[in-house]
Amino acid sequence: YKLSVAPEMDIMEYCRKEWRGNTPVAKRMRKGYEAVHQKFASIRRVRGDNYCALRATLFQALSQATQLPSWLQSEDFTMLPENLLSKYDWIKQWQLKEKLGRKMGEISDEIKEYLILLRKKWKNISEIKSPTEKQEACDKLFKNEEEEYSLYEALKFLMLNTAIELYNDDKHGRRVPVFSWLLFARDTSSNPCQLMCNHLNHIGHSGGLEQVEMFLLAYALQYTIQVYRLYKYSTDEFITLYPNDPEEDWPVVTLITEDDRHYNIPVRMCQETML
Repeated sequence: YKLSVAPEMDIMEYCRKEWRGNTPVAKRMRKGYEAVHQKFASIRRVRGDNYCALRATLFQALSQATQLPSWLQSEDFTMLPENLLSKYDWIKQWQLKEKLGRKMGEISDEIKEYLILLRKKWKNISEIKSPTEKQEACDKLFKNEEEEYSLYEALKFLMLNTAIELYNDDKHGRRVPVFSWLLFARDTSSNPCQLMCNHLNHIGHSGGLEQVEMFLLAYALQYTIQVYRLYKYSTDEFITLYPNDPEEDWPVVTLITEDDRHYNIPVRMCQETML
């Protein structure tokens, strides 16, 4: 099996290998990596398919997990597919991992399995006390393609559920975060059904996550996703938070991107920044 998240490598060594030239872009990237290096010593490369934003975020969340998030503990968590399918017939068009033409019942059973797997893996990894063993458990999980891709399906379904909640909240005059308006202001996703058909169904196959979907992922996981966007170095978007007004009690995961398409993972916080 190839590991979806490569072993760690010194961040400046990686930068020197990737950005040798003297073009303005190379100079900016090097400056960006230097800034990240003040906080993190190493980088782990994430496999570059269209799942990489989900992969990098989930890997970081599990690597740091010390408890099961409250939304994963709720009784009706695994009933989500059944409950949503009973209200929204169009969810039958959900595209499961490369297997088309399923019957209605199968969809809800299969997604339920993915959600159960997500809860089980999160629980097991969060209970491991030793950082080294925790890391080994994460590496092992991200070597198992069958399980890994099942977890991404679970995340995508949670994103759909979150989108439906936000859409309904807005329709009923409740306050919603700004990104929710932007999400549904797109011609291709003016409602959750379109979001599913034109965006979520394609994630991992023909497209990755767009910026506004990074907000949706953050809300679905109730995590703040902090991203060093290297090509934005020396602007106020260099470090971007999804969401930009995070809840106080949400844990934070950190990613690095050179182009808002592919994400890698910074690891090993430098000692002084941990204090």
